[in-house]
Amino acid sequence: MSNRLHITLLIGIIIVAACGNKLPKNDKPLHMNSSKTASQILGNPDYQAISYGGYRETSRDIQPSIQQIKNDMKILSAMGIRILRTYNTHYDQASNLLVAINEMKSEYPNFEMYVMLGIWIDCQHAWTDKAPDHNLEDEKANAAEVQRAIDLATKYPETVKILAVGNEAMVKWATNYFVQPNVILKWVNYLQEQKKEGKLDKNLWITSSDNFASWGGGDTLYHCKDLENLIKAVDFVSLHTYPMHDTHYHPVFWGAFESELHITKAKAIERAITRSVLYAKKQYANSVKYIHSIDSKKKVHIGETGWASASEGLYGDNGSKACDEYKEGLYYKQMRDWTDAKGISCFYFEAFNEKWKDTLNAGGSENHFGLFKINGEAKYAVWDLIDRGAFNGLTRNGNPINKTYNGNLDILLAEIHLPPLKQLK
Repeated sequence: MSNRLHITLLIGIIIVAACGNKLPKNDKPLHMNSSKTASQILGNPDYQAISYGGYRETSRDIQPSIQQIKNDMKILSAMGIRILRTYNTHYDQASNLLVAINEMKSEYPNFEMYVMLGIWIDCQHAWTDKAPDHNLEDEKANAAEVQRAIDLATKYPETVKILAVGNEAMVKWATNYFVQPNVILKWVNYLQEQKKEGKLDKNLWITSSDNFASWGGGDTLYHCKDLENLIKAVDFVSLHTYPMHDTHYHPVFWGAFESELHITKAKAIERAITRSVLYAKKQYANSVKYIHSIDSKKKVHIGETGWASASEGLYGDNGSKACDEYKEGLYYKQMRDWTDAKGISCFYFEAFNEKWKDTLNAGGSENHFGLFKINGEAKYAVWDLIDRGAFNGLTRNGNPINKTYNGNLDILLAEIHLPPLKQLK
């Protein structure tokens, strides 16, 4: 064999080895893999946030595999996502997500992803045949959930940067399981003590992720001493706002003016979504006003907000006509623009559709909040990323990442409806 051939083969081997240790060509993380703290990540527009659930089936008893999660991580990394929010430590997805991220870091030195790990909190008799007792907690289940979170945060300190105690656990419309603020305060204080004692990383941030009303931004019935103490105890506030859910129940902002019937449907819908974003901004501002009356320096980030792309119920064509891919895409982009400009982290809900949320109704809005369908189709909100080649070579469930509607905006617009005609005040 000639020296030239030897050299050619050697070069080829080096190239193959190098390529095996890189992310796909169009997946370009913004930073080298050096662990950041929550204080460096939150509010940094270079570290986009999203809510993640990798479940593909109608039951969470069927867990996504580590390889499936890794494929999802490649897709999200290609979007510029650097921090995920997930919850329920008693399901394997939480630990498998951390395993997947850890393996990705070993396989791709440039890969960077962090996690806000949610701790599910229940009242006594939640999800049982007995009437929930909202004045007491399910202490055994809650303690086990907290301990699992501690174990994962201790095992993966380079990845787990935030622990969130409760998911919409104080808001009173969560009738199956909500608790009083003193329960959340108890566990937040416990975790803060673990930090002081050196049992948890001192830079690990503790919060609770809840509805804007639960943080004092709505009805004053939520205002109490325990909430004040909770605001002081958390490292930041994780606030949820969902204008889409209010399009039917409280439509003070949703609808089309008569004057908007004379402009294009697309433009009229854009104005309605702009009003929806203003509604979310108002919820945020009202919450910040109350929170800062307790602690003037407390940071407030958005732990959840989103817009479903389909609904066969109250928000669909026979109701408020709020749900379709076009409206979802407009809301997503406007919320990202606002929060990025203001230095607010926004854990947008959510990355992928999950059909376990409403198992009895496949067309239920809860199943359609993802920016991607379960089969990997990219909804209108992220069509522009496909145009840039961000997902080239990436797959979900074995499918390449292609646009819904074959990327034909005219077909999409033909299917959607204006909001109901309404003289808004």
